[in-house]
Amino acid sequence: MRLLDRIQSPSDVKKLSPDALRLLGEEIRDKIIEVVAANGGHLAPNLGVVELTLALHRVFDAPRDKIIWDVGHQTYVHKLITGRQDRFETLRCLGGISGFPRLTESPYDAFGTGHSSTSISAAVGYAQARDLRGEDYAVAAVIGDGSISAGMAYEALNHAGSCKSDIMVVLNDNEMSIAQNVGAMSSHLNRLRTAPSYNRKKKEIEELLHKIPKVGEPLASLASKVKNSLKYFLVAGVLFEELGFTYLGPANGHDVEGLEELFRRARQKGGPVLVHVITDKGKGYRPAEEHPEIFHGVGAFDRATGQFKKSRGAPTYTQVFGSTITRLAERDERIVALTAAMGSGTGLDDFSRRFPRRFFDVGIAEQHAVTCAAGMALGGLKPIVSIYSTFCQRAYDQIAHDVCLQNIPVVFAVDRAGLVGEDGCTHHGIFDIAFFRAIPNLPILAAGDENELQHMLYTALHMEGPVVVRYPRGAGLGVPLDAEFKLLDVGKAELKRPGRDVTIIGFGPVVRLCELAAAELQGQGIDAAVVNLRFLNPLDREMIVAQARATGRLVTVEDHSLNGGMGSAVAEVLADECLDQVRLGRIGYRTFVEHGPVSALQQEAGLSIESIRAMAAAICTEEWGSAGG
Repeated sequence: MRLLDRIQSPSDVKKLSPDALRLLGEEIRDKIIEVVAANGGHLAPNLGVVELTLALHRVFDAPRDKIIWDVGHQTYVHKLITGRQDRFETLRCLGGISGFPRLTESPYDAFGTGHSSTSISAAVGYAQARDLRGEDYAVAAVIGDGSISAGMAYEALNHAGSCKSDIMVVLNDNEMSIAQNVGAMSSHLNRLRTAPSYNRKKKEIEELLHKIPKVGEPLASLASKVKNSLKYFLVAGVLFEELGFTYLGPANGHDVEGLEELFRRARQKGGPVLVHVITDKGKGYRPAEEHPEIFHGVGAFDRATGQFKKSRGAPTYTQVFGSTITRLAERDERIVALTAAMGSGTGLDDFSRRFPRRFFDVGIAEQHAVTCAAGMALGGLKPIVSIYSTFCQRAYDQIAHDVCLQNIPVVFAVDRAGLVGEDGCTHHGIFDIAFFRAIPNLPILAAGDENELQHMLYTALHMEGPVVVRYPRGAGLGVPLDAEFKLLDVGKAELKRPGRDVTIIGFGPVVRLCELAAAELQGQGIDAAVVNLRFLNPLDREMIVAQARATGRLVTVEDHSLNGGMGSAVAEVLADECLDQVRLGRIGYRTFVEHGPVSALQQEAGLSIESIRAMAAAICTEEWGSAGG
């Protein structure tokens, strides 16, 4: 029986000897590699925090004490030792445990996370609630060196330093987030890493001065007054202490005993304390150690070789985006690309190699990326900002005010629009249509296939104001790609298939599902028209009204929330035109969507050929009523 099998809670970890802890760490790494190889997931981040997690749970008394994990993609170790190892094989599977912390999954998950840079804010909130209620639990936030580069983290550090409440921030420094870290903060941390002598020298000097008879105490006092000079000399920066934190470290993040001692010292110190821990991302699995950026988040792979199980077929929409803007950039030197720490994920690797001076990875700073792009556009460039749909939520103010209010021509390439699968509800891109559609002069484009995507990108770069082009994660339909780009007729939908009984309107690649459903309906004697809407803001009202009057029945299909989505836009057109006798059925998502394979989640939510066919058939019957909307 493995030692891991006997660990049911952190209290079991607290009882282990140093040798047993090392064995447990090996077994945990083995288990994580086994499950992620089968299910996919975040491998390298979790392998890097094994000892850190064990040390935290040996020093803190969770769930009474609150341990908050930033982003949350490094919590597999935490899950394994907090009563979830018997379900660990279900990680990221439909109905299984999440790849991120969730309040509803375990009392040990003190805060649900999925987007970066939130942990310190949540920890400060916990600490303030604790102090106001007269309670005495401890609060610790674990944040990576990539996440701490974002503005929200500094807002929280500034607040925490001024409050002086007891709070510990553990800076897990592995020199990477998803891609290689960039910016001044990364450089600052690098200087700290290369000056581990600071705390040792400081302690040695203080001890030496106190030993000098009579004059030692005054000298020690003087040294304390000029300590900033020593800090600047030894570590080339005192950012965290200037923010009001006691800085401890850097420390070896793979030495459990050393970390325990440091965490206990931090708790005894009181007030805001930042513990700087150096870890190796991917530790214990050579492929992940050698390529931590590749093994950050992975699909299934062969454990023995580290080779990914590649699926043959059509290129992904992300790949088509990357190749398209690279081709366009060859023709126009004004085109530049910006991303927020997601260069590889957004398909910009080739662009960055071909045009390094025109590629800007700003780190985890979506707000800055958007406003920076606005300045670039006003300066005569053609910026394309590539951000996942779910992360666009973080830059909404900048999109609305800094770009759209001023009608500045910035192209937003919104990747991962719709369901993304196993990463779950924090990463599904199912709200962007609603929040983009509220902005008056922001066109929203969604391609029916990958060939149309390249033409939409080309068209977007020729439009005079801001534009959103949204597309999903995953492979395209496998249609041929035209050699030459075409300008699309802005604001015009495409009638893919005529019909007299019902009109099915799709937005994005779901149009293909609509066409297949229409073909099956033909066998039932129902003649269904299919519309590829293509544009929202501007919306092809003429097409919608014409089809509404021709068939009297509309079904809208979207890979998006029903609240404020494309179906809502169609309903508004019917209301504006007083077409209250037209029957309207809408297919989309009605709530937050859990994690699991995209196909299974869509089937469960009714976004399938069968569901489209069933709704279209039902809307053609006399019994159609409240079930339609």
